[in-house]
Amino acid sequence: MARVVLERLTKVFCGPKGRPIRAVRDLSLAVEDKELLVLAGPSGCGKTTTLRLIAGLEHPTSGTISIDGKAVNDVPAKDRDVAMVFQNLALYPHMTACENMAFGLRARKHSKAEISGRIEEVAATLDLTDSLDRSPAELSGGQRQRVALGRAVVLRPKLLLLDEPLSNLDAPLRARMRLELLRLHARFGTTMIYVTHDQIDAMTLGQRIALLKSGEWQQIAGPLALYRQPANLFVAGFFGSPPMNLFHGKLMRKDDVLFFEENSDTKAKPSAEARLAPFLLQIPTTIASRLSAFVGRSLIIGIRPEDILISSSTTKGTVKAILERTEMLGPESHLHLTTGAHDFVIRCSNAEDSVAGDRHQMQRELHLLLNLDRMRFFDPVNGAAIS
Repeated sequence: MARVVLERLTKVFCGPKGRPIRAVRDLSLAVEDKELLVLAGPSGCGKTTTLRLIAGLEHPTSGTISIDGKAVNDVPAKDRDVAMVFQNLALYPHMTACENMAFGLRARKHSKAEISGRIEEVAATLDLTDSLDRSPAELSGGQRQRVALGRAVVLRPKLLLLDEPLSNLDAPLRARMRLELLRLHARFGTTMIYVTHDQIDAMTLGQRIALLKSGEWQQIAGPLALYRQPANLFVAGFFGSPPMNLFHGKLMRKDDVLFFEENSDTKAKPSAEARLAPFLLQIPTTIASRLSAFVGRSLIIGIRPEDILISSSTTKGTVKAILERTEMLGPESHLHLTTGAHDFVIRCSNAEDSVAGDRHQMQRELHLLLNLDRMRFFDPVNGAAIS
């Protein structure tokens, strides 16, 4: 298969009035052999440009692209042994599914027997055997997607590139196609680079995820590490639905104990302003040592919605908040609360918490317990996580 290495890769386009547009900025990355790596990020962050540079459809302004130890900057796309699946699928409408899948093999002068054998194998894997004689117009959206995948896979490329191939599918079909892709990767072991702006695609498919913003890496890690240990505020906000809750405040020391005091100068809601004072949260001693440089300074704490629990008592360490509205989502609910200075969300099970299922308890004051072991801390100046 293929190991792909990007070294200080940069791509600058010429924009309106000759203004340079830097789409990719000094990227370095190694994609291991047989790995399924996801390039994720918002629209315009440079992920598709990066994919096109690897495929040979764009030429880098600077930097090196290597496949299996060989620099391919000057190698034409057709000679890189790379296959790509585009967002719009680009199937030939006048050809059957079988003919679409055979097109690349015929262009490479494979024998009829080999073409037939490869198509039969891939069609069986993708559940397309009974659809090979149909034109794209006669196929469902999911079948057309699988034909596009099959057309790339039958080439047995060193590297398979996928540019948001599921973005035009509805939610149930998209979920099914994610499983198909994972089966395909397990079956053929092809090195894959998958581009998406969708966090569910990224978290479900990626063995590792490389998150981009404005053409620069923000963090490259496994899905759980990105979720639990985001490198900065951008990563914390990109992954998670609802995203990580963020509270601005100041770190204070009292009698050798560190406390986080919530800011009170943000715009408070009238309903909460008169009822709630800024909360004070004691920082565990296991965490305090790495925060010592921030004593007396501003700090941002982040915590995931599932790591905040409703407490039945007013024990020390609880935080007061006012329940504003509830989103019922079947087995769980999202409770939208405010401390007065901050709005935030918690996730709870309807089966375990009576508050979640009672829509008549709005504007009720709740006491909350924060899982301090899961809390993250960020520098408000540069947004970086404090480790």
